[in-house]
Amino acid sequence: MDVLATLTADKPVVIFSKSTCSISHSVQAHICSFGASYTVIEIDKMENGQQIERALIQLGCRPTVPAVFIGQQLVGGADELISLNVQNKLAQLLLRARAIFIWSP
Repeated sequence: MDVLATLTADKPVVIFSKSTCSISHSVQAHICSFGASYTVIEIDKMENGQQIERALIQLGCRPTVPAVFIGQQLVGGADELISLNVQNKLAQLLLRARAIFIWSP
């Protein structure tokens, strides 16, 4: 889990992805639609990708990608992200994490 803390430290939004995952690309587009600053970590292109994937599984991510961290906290995958948006909570999380600075729906 320390590997995840290191990778998410000081970043408002981190999306763990695989380069071939279309759902991950959709999540990235959704976060981008807010004008948010975010970092994508494609675990299939990293030397320690299997270690990262094991850490995500330990946190309960199934499937392991996409896994979205906002403000260094695991939000979940695509379903959770969309649910937060429908509940009008996603923008507030992005604001608190300083991924965006102004939001007017």
